Amino acid sequence: MFSDKDLKWLIIPLVIEQFLAVTVGMADIIMISGAGEIAVSGVSLVDTINILLINIFAALATGGAVISAQYLGKKDRKTACISANQLLLVSGTISIGIMFFALIGNKIILNVIFGQVDSAIMKNAQIYFFLSSLSYPFLSVYNSSAALFRAMGNSRISMFTSLCMNIINIFGNAILIYGFGMGVEGVGIATLISRIVAAIIMLVLIRIPIYDIYIESFCLKFDFQIIKQILQIGIPNSLENSMFQVGKILVMSLVASFGTVAIAANAVSNTIAGFAVIPGMATGLSLITIIGQCVGANDYKQAVYYTKKIMKITFAALAIINCFIIIFVPAIVSIYKLSDETTNLTIQIIRYYSICCIFIWPLSFTLPNTLRAANDVKFTMIIAIISMWTWRIGFSYILGNTFGLGVFGIWVAMTIDWLFRGICLTGRFFKGTWKDKEIISRIKSDTF
Repeated sequence: MFSDKDLKWLIIPLVIEQFLAVTVGMADIIMISGAGEIAVSGVSLVDTINILLINIFAALATGGAVISAQYLGKKDRKTACISANQLLLVSGTISIGIMFFALIGNKIILNVIFGQVDSAIMKNAQIYFFLSSLSYPFLSVYNSSAALFRAMGNSRISMFTSLCMNIINIFGNAILIYGFGMGVEGVGIATLISRIVAAIIMLVLIRIPIYDIYIESFCLKFDFQIIKQILQIGIPNSLENSMFQVGKILVMSLVASFGTVAIAANAVSNTIAGFAVIPGMATGLSLITIIGQCVGANDYKQAVYYTKKIMKITFAALAIINCFIIIFVPAIVSIYKLSDETTNLTIQIIRYYSICCIFIWPLSFTLPNTLRAANDVKFTMIIAIISMWTWRIGFSYILGNTFGLGVFGIWVAMTIDWLFRGICLTGRFFKGTWKDKEIISRIKSDTF
């Protein structure tokens, strides 16, 4: 179903897009670092919450993309387009509700989660959280539309849109932070504007009928039959991602108790760590499209073949990029203008993280997208939640507090979580339980 050329044109733009997505966070942290570690800490705390919500939007988008890809595999373009409309409607409605909740509960939410941090850090966090909240509906539209283009095998659209978003964000940061001295406010406003523009671009493009999936005219009427199909994948995926991020937020509260050095080192490490897994994120997204269409065509033999092929590519790509990071991490960290103590801690974290990325990360994060694209989302959700609460959260407190490893112990606990999930998911894949033909046949038999 997919030639080597098709895979290249699908994966390479996704790699570039993921690189650009990580660049946004990196640019924000680097540019705000001139205002001091207090400003960096404020932005990083809110980004922990933002990532939680972004993953909810992405999970819903994945649900819609899987269903649309399956219908394309079935050669049912009409229903794929209907599914696309319903995805935008549902994700847009949910994101608007989350936006109002975040705006109204700004101070309460931050105080409940990070109440013990320094008052100066909290003030910056409140400003950045307010501006971030305004961007949620636009981010949701962008994520959903990007997922639909990927479902068609067209990842270049989302790549170019992401490029525009990054350019606007970086130039906006430069103007507002360095030109007007706005600090955290400048970062938030630039991010908001960039997401608005990206959403508008995507809405215009998704209406062009030359694409396999397009929306001729937006229908504001809920089609609960299609929504049910989307949510059957989107809800477990959202629960998995949200619980995963809730765990990170709880762990972040522990990080905050270790002081400003730990918070800053954790923030910078998270940014650099994003680059370490870019190829894996890209290949994982490609599996949604590839396996979704294979499942829609009821061709599980090809689904297995492409999964193994993509996993080999992932391991090789992560080995290359992480070896580079391990060697050059001191030079990379020096960009952030951190104190010597924070710099040394960050280097230690990143080198350990990169080693684990090479051997463990693909099994825990790339492989499960095959299961999700085949509707086996409940298993991945259950494993992720059990692993997160047991290993990531439980061992973060044990290693960080009890054994005195501090923030480094939290990163060790995270990789133990990866290992457990990787073992369970690999076993599931080779056992073949994910080939649930009953679910697929039920989707195929639906009429509209």
